[in-house]
Amino acid sequence: MDDRFTPAAEKTADDERRIQAEIDARAGAGGGGGGGGKDEGAVQAGARKYPEPPFPRQHQTKPGNEAALDPAPMYDAPFWKGSGKLEGFAALITGADSGIGRSVAVLFAREGCDVAICHLDEDADAEETRRAVEAEGRKAIVMKGDVADPAFSKMAVAETLKAFGRIDVVVPNAAFQEHVEAFEDLTFEHFDRTLKTNLYGYFNLTKAAVPHMKSGGSIVMTGSVTGIMGNKDLLDYSMTKGGIHAFARSLGTHLAPRGIRVNVVAPGPVWTPLNPADKQAEDVAHFGQKTVMKRPAQPEEIAPAYVFLASPQMSSFITGEVLPIIGGYSGG
Repeated sequence: MDDRFTPAAEKTADDERRIQAEIDARAGAGGGGGGGGKDEGAVQAGARKYPEPPFPRQHQTKPGNEAALDPAPMYDAPFWKGSGKLEGFAALITGADSGIGRSVAVLFAREGCDVAICHLDEDADAEETRRAVEAEGRKAIVMKGDVADPAFSKMAVAETLKAFGRIDVVVPNAAFQEHVEAFEDLTFEHFDRTLKTNLYGYFNLTKAAVPHMKSGGSIVMTGSVTGIMGNKDLLDYSMTKGGIHAFARSLGTHLAPRGIRVNVVAPGPVWTPLNPADKQAEDVAHFGQKTVMKRPAQPEEIAPAYVFLASPQMSSFITGEVLPIIGGYSGG
């Protein structure tokens, strides 16, 4: 595998950690506000019971490590029965080493899809995703690099085509997120990193992939509730997620004549390494508690939406849509 992008990927991870360290120093090692809501218990309406706050206090360095999360994210959806919704397809997923990306990779594989896994420097997590995909009886490749680099996106597409002979589904999912309580503390470096990962990365990947996609293919982007409702402490991140929503709607219209659909899944709080590698430990303990369901989603509760939007069997007349999965609207 081409490893010339490894130094750049590791440098980006170092840059992210430096941005985080500056904010951690201001906030204090265990600082931050608390959770919220009355102690009425979380809503359990799924196929199995999901963890609910309070969680153990924990904080990670970026990009985050799924294996270190407590409790472990639930991504494998053992109740999900594959039925060939993506049979014979090949998918390229960024940020597929953990969180939503890993769960999407597993469910895609269960539906008959080979998967290319892209990540930054979370080597052990990426290998676990590869193992999980292969356990479903599908092929997997792993690539390490920075999505902000257009050359890496071109390489990732080329390696996907080399390994699988096709590329049918593209999932731009990698993200950088870091809360800032004071606008004055949002540095240019921080702002620039967020835009390069969350916007340039999506553009680079789709630009590289689209020329190789055929009618029936699809692009499923990861947006966010912050791109719909905003977030006072995620000014830059919310802006990029709103941009992703607009990009998908526009690109969906642009590519419709070619039979390529483009949609967005916009999650609310999800139990992934992204958040303990952002929020302070006390906030992590109460993560998701302010949703209507009083808990964060688990990755396997979000991934089925990607299967739905990726499969031409299920969503052939859907393009340019943003599907929020946020645990309910409180109106408050």
